[in-house]
Amino acid sequence: MPIERLVFQGLRNLQALDVSPGPRINLISGANGSGKTSLLEGIHILGMGRSFRARRLPQVITHDADAVTLHGRLSTDPPTTIGIRRQRDHSDLLMKVSGEKVERIADLVETLPMQLINPDAFRLLEGPPAGRREFLDWGVFHVKHDFIGAWQRFRRALKHRNALLRHGRMDDASLNVWEHELAQWGNRLDELRAEWVEAFLPVFEETLEGLISMPGLRLRYSRGWDRQRELADVLHQARDTDRQMGFTQQGPQRADLGIRLNKRPAVEVLSRGQQKLVVSALKLAQGRLLERTTGRTCLYLIDDLPAELDRTHRAVFCQWLERMQCQAFITSVDHEVLANLWQDTTPVAMFHVKHDAEGAGQLQAIDRQTS
Repeated sequence: MPIERLVFQGLRNLQALDVSPGPRINLISGANGSGKTSLLEGIHILGMGRSFRARRLPQVITHDADAVTLHGRLSTDPPTTIGIRRQRDHSDLLMKVSGEKVERIADLVETLPMQLINPDAFRLLEGPPAGRREFLDWGVFHVKHDFIGAWQRFRRALKHRNALLRHGRMDDASLNVWEHELAQWGNRLDELRAEWVEAFLPVFEETLEGLISMPGLRLRYSRGWDRQRELADVLHQARDTDRQMGFTQQGPQRADLGIRLNKRPAVEVLSRGQQKLVVSALKLAQGRLLERTTGRTCLYLIDDLPAELDRTHRAVFCQWLERMQCQAFITSVDHEVLANLWQDTTPVAMFHVKHDAEGAGQLQAIDRQTS
């Protein structure tokens, strides 16, 4: 379900815009600082409720505006709309789906599944486990209906156990209650993650092989505690050390997705271009598995696709996007770098962002190829 209309106002240096994207490939070109990435950022906020560039949403509001307002319409039957509004001096985020106010970010995420491929995506290889857990849980959330409930119950139990650990005297009866909850929902969370990884691995391997041959690369799911022991026993036996540390040291909150090449961390071995292809394979494979499992397509936001990739691998990447029949928004300084990499039958919409006299970014359609 591609986005068929975007209306943004008050977003960074972008002029107010009302645009109809193409249903498949959308190429956005422009000079550095013109607002290309801001356009992707606005779409990301629509689907995730947060920016990938700023920790706080007021930071994305144009300096002379009181609020940022974002609206998107999806080509469903009937059309689905998503609206976001954040005022500079008001802490609440107003979110609406099809005209109805929603309170949970999960409602946005479920409505508009998307993947972001940008320089921050390298954190999947070089960053801490938290980023890989987020990647893992995004995939599980979209294909396992009881994931969000299990995750919420687990987080609640973890919060209460950690609070008791930090208390001056531990209440064994209370600890028993919350450890039971933690073990029950922690085990369920691990089961859902493990099932998803089992389904994901062959899709990832196929996608990676289509981008670059890397037979020694392996993904391994680590659940966050000893595979030979029950979580309930681990929690009970770790009470004293956890109390000293002030938090629960083992459990699903420590899960990770190890990415290794010939038994070494992949980030230590791969070139920057190879890393981008591995990260891209991870992201593309998530969308492919989502489509196989649910029939829904994933939206891709790809910031500066040409960076780190030679022409051959750019072409291969674009071929994958064509094969997946998905909608993508792709930025580049020079649209000519990507314009000729698509088949004649692939609908390609081209836009250019340029500075106006006051330095604001103005989005203009410059070309469109349709099947």
